[in-house]
Amino acid sequence: MKLSRRFKILIAFAAVLAATLVVIRIWPRESLAAQIPSSTAVFDRNGKLLRLTLADDQQYRLWTSLDDVSPEFLDALLLHEDHHFYTHPGVDPVAMLRATWATLTHSSHQGGSTISMQLARLFYHLNTRSITGKLVQMARAVQLELCYSKRQLLEAHVNLLPYGNNIQGVGTASLIYFGKPASRLSLPEALSLVLIPQSPARRDPDAQEPAALIEARLRLFKQWHQAHQVPDTMQSMSVPLRYASLKNLPFVAPQFVNHVLELTPDMPPAHRMFTSLDRNQQILLERILQRYVRDHGSMGIHNAAAMLVDVQDMTVRAMIGSADFYNGRIDGQVNGTLAKRSPGSALKPFIYALAIDQGLIHPLSMLKDVPTSFGAFSPENFDGRFTGPVSATQALIRSRNIPAVALNSRLSNPTLYQFLQSAGISQLQSEQHYGLALALGGGEVTMEELVTLYAMLADHGVLLPLRYTMNAKQAAGTPLISAAASFMVLDMLRQNIRPDDAIASEHSKVHVAWKTGTSWAFRDAWTAGVFGHYVLAVWVGNFDGSSNPAFVGIQAAAPLFFQMADALRSREIMQDLNAVPPRSVTRVEVCAASGDLPNAACPQTVSTWFVPGVSPIKVSDIHRRVMIDTRTGKMACPPYDTKHVRAEVFEYWPSDLAQSFALAGMPRRKPPVNHCSNTAGSDDEKAPHITSPLTSVVYTLRMHAQSQTIPLSCNLDADSHEVFWFADSSYIGKGKPGMAIPWTPPHAGHFDIRAVDDQGRAADRGIEIEYVQ
Repeated sequence: MKLSRRFKILIAFAAVLAATLVVIRIWPRESLAAQIPSSTAVFDRNGKLLRLTLADDQQYRLWTSLDDVSPEFLDALLLHEDHHFYTHPGVDPVAMLRATWATLTHSSHQGGSTISMQLARLFYHLNTRSITGKLVQMARAVQLELCYSKRQLLEAHVNLLPYGNNIQGVGTASLIYFGKPASRLSLPEALSLVLIPQSPARRDPDAQEPAALIEARLRLFKQWHQAHQVPDTMQSMSVPLRYASLKNLPFVAPQFVNHVLELTPDMPPAHRMFTSLDRNQQILLERILQRYVRDHGSMGIHNAAAMLVDVQDMTVRAMIGSADFYNGRIDGQVNGTLAKRSPGSALKPFIYALAIDQGLIHPLSMLKDVPTSFGAFSPENFDGRFTGPVSATQALIRSRNIPAVALNSRLSNPTLYQFLQSAGISQLQSEQHYGLALALGGGEVTMEELVTLYAMLADHGVLLPLRYTMNAKQAAGTPLISAAASFMVLDMLRQNIRPDDAIASEHSKVHVAWKTGTSWAFRDAWTAGVFGHYVLAVWVGNFDGSSNPAFVGIQAAAPLFFQMADALRSREIMQDLNAVPPRSVTRVEVCAASGDLPNAACPQTVSTWFVPGVSPIKVSDIHRRVMIDTRTGKMACPPYDTKHVRAEVFEYWPSDLAQSFALAGMPRRKPPVNHCSNTAGSDDEKAPHITSPLTSVVYTLRMHAQSQTIPLSCNLDADSHEVFWFADSSYIGKGKPGMAIPWTPPHAGHFDIRAVDDQGRAADRGIEIEYVQ
């Protein structure tokens, strides 16, 4: 009975003890990984190291999971340090007794510490040289064993192994010494990294492997060979390994890495970040920029910044925040790509894109570059001159201010300000604060924001955020301008002649669509553009905002831009993005002088892109054929004496444009004075006579039916050779005398059909359209 009672007490005690151990093990606690500070390894898109940061305790310690450590290293570690790691409770009594006996008898010096004890010493920073310290170490080891699994203990141990200086952990040592992850260690490398922590000072591999480490590796390999029965490769074990050191750690793209670390303060458990940067491209562009600044120092150019983005996935491939990160005189550690600066004229392409979408212009629309006041605002051109009529394309690529401000004044829903707000441009003042000066760089943008806008042009008008890491998900895009406007603006910018007149190699079909910008008082010089699948932006200036007459976009920034673009294009095959016109875009012949449909007197026509139903167009009336009396040189009056008249073509420009031609030294021949009394009804008699569509008829069409068209035809006077058809203000097409053209009404309702012949004479007819099922 007594025995039974004692046995029950023993069973109860064992159960309580077991329950206590279970509770201790499952009790919620912070993991060892969370308690050990880790470095962050920042890699480029191809896995090349950019920087290894210090952990919070100023150690280089890159936390590495056991799954990412070479199995040979783990086997050799257990073989060399703790044969019975998976079976002892934290302390190995047999090993302790053996080590104590060897020490007392002075027969040898053997360590009795288990991996758990070594972890306790490193984790709790224990002094284990005294007997008391040793006992505390043993107690702490048992405590760790009770609280954590063997796998967790081994993982923490391999991450705290000391490798000399402030290098800890096999993952860190592998990266620093051999430039590879711990999972790819060779057998000699793995054995060496097992041995160095036993005597970091004596076995520190500073470039050349010490003899003591080679001898220890040979001894450990003999044990390894016996345990694993691998083929004998003793000779390879005696070959000294080559090591790098802390001074070889890369420090590439410092401003980029700083920015990425600020964007992602909470690192994932892996503590490894694979960024979007391309290290080779970054180094290439850095060298070009630094050489450019060095070569142009005499011009006062001492600082610059640049940014390269791949439009295909919106990843940042290169970011150069300053010309020299270590130069305090230029505030080199400032990231110029994130600084707010005036863009000058670099935003003008978006004014033209909005104007195309709003039906104000097409690429060859004629704009006025004449002295103009917009209320109290009287802008001037950079060169102080006025060119008179100028096509939208030339106005954009020659960066004429007056046409840009005039277009900006006509924009609505959205205005340029509203567009920039929708595009996420930060820190904008009120729209009234800028007024129309916003078109000339009155606001401020960062280079990061500017490349995003230019990438939108290349991506068919869809705004997408930049990506700085490879695992960043691509957000849904926001269409801000149409694909047609994006395509046409890029096509306009591709006609901008590069400043050095260099011609790309014949085998290269990649063109550069680019634009410069110069801020007020010459504080900032910009060039931004699209080539292939890249967007590149370059800035030249001073971070303190001081001005320099040399800071002109075309002179200071464009040459650097093209040096970088040429270097990138020489290294890879590229295809132009957004080079294929969308379906909504077509080509139309226009009069070269006016940008309108050519009348019979237009001497030269050119082809331009056009969006039917959107782009504005009318029949040109600049050129007019006038009958001249050969006897007096004056305008002849009808009826004409065919023996004494000849036909001449004159240009009828508005007075402000005629005056600007004269100021520019290009006066136009004045048309003759019309002293003839007009004959009433003479023009009406010669005007087109519409025969189809019919009057007083409602045209009923079936929805979704094929070939639902209405023929448009008219009779023309003998001196007419072409007729241009319009529905309301939308251009439909042109036809020849006696030829009908088909028209498909875009919707039901009333339309004003207008026929204009090449003499400028017109006829109108209203019709009603209805659709039925």
